[in-house]
Amino acid sequence: MATLPSSPASAPPLSPREPSLNPSALAGSTATPTLSEFSLRGEYLSKDLPYALSPDDVFLTVGCIQAIEVIISVLARPSANILLPRPGFFHYETCASSSNLEMRHFDLLPERGWEVDLMGVEKLADENTVAMVIVNPGNPCGNVYSYDHLKKVAEMAKKLGIMVISDEVYAHLVFGNTPFTPMGVFGSIAPVLTLGSISKRWIVPGWRLGWLVTTDPNGILTKHGVVESIKGFLSTSPDPATFIQGAVPQILEKTPDDFFSRTIDVLKQTADICYEMIKDIPCITCPYKPEGSMFVMVKLNLSMLDGVKDDVDFCMKLSKEESVIVLPGVVVGMKNWLRITFTIEPSLLRDGLERIKAFYERHAKAP
Repeated sequence: MATLPSSPASAPPLSPREPSLNPSALAGSTATPTLSEFSLRGEYLSKDLPYALSPDDVFLTVGCIQAIEVIISVLARPSANILLPRPGFFHYETCASSSNLEMRHFDLLPERGWEVDLMGVEKLADENTVAMVIVNPGNPCGNVYSYDHLKKVAEMAKKLGIMVISDEVYAHLVFGNTPFTPMGVFGSIAPVLTLGSISKRWIVPGWRLGWLVTTDPNGILTKHGVVESIKGFLSTSPDPATFIQGAVPQILEKTPDDFFSRTIDVLKQTADICYEMIKDIPCITCPYKPEGSMFVMVKLNLSMLDGVKDDVDFCMKLSKEESVIVLPGVVVGMKNWLRITFTIEPSLLRDGLERIKAFYERHAKAP
């Protein structure tokens, strides 16, 4: 299979049917209703957890982007701050900035498979910290966190009295040695808000159906008004299209396992191609072979290039000279790094990486 399999989502529409948080950080939350009632709430989202979710634990959103907007808006208040990963998905910063929510960035450690710098998290947090964000599997790094590391994240959140926002939009898109573990497994240690959508695993990016799930068996988020605030925000927001909601039960129940296995096979193939070909491009280095999602971060060595100022300049010149688009690392918080997407036809991926190599050879400093 050379490309990602086409979506199986062709079903006809159906009837859509005690640790503590910082009290001062959550003061002022206000509130109202969970959305529709179908199998997404129970079977699918509960199957990897040690406890069953109720309908009141799941909120439908217009894609994962709206889920981010909801939770950032709910948590924003004067003097509050949120801890974001660096590198990370930039939409969190966009939403936090527009909501006047202070951002503090903790590092992900490339030499340790992009694990969270937990000591850095502890130093950043204070009595006004409302939450920390993780993205697993990782965008932009392609990492997958181990069970043990996620447990340490939960224990740190408990120590700091904050919740964990776990962006799992690439859940189950893993192809390395580390299996995917949902952060909600550790909801009894610290409250977890999980974000996800159908767009990535089912390859339907235009369908715009996501979710926000509270995994909080101790009831901390309810006690502090977070759940009511989510309901209130969503009561005045657009819902996902009803025909998409109606199709979801059949999508979840009738998608054959081989659809997912073929997707994983393609991702593994292209990730391997990308990782191996990067080794032949002297000016970029990949510190960690991707194990999940659709991206990899590589470090740019500007000392080997003539006439290239930084990562943005590299990407602009590469686009103009070779018609190849990569994302400058500064966009995701890592100056002089690059994010490469490997979810394209293998022959096109090879061609693109050969063009990056040709660009290096043309701009390489003379010995």
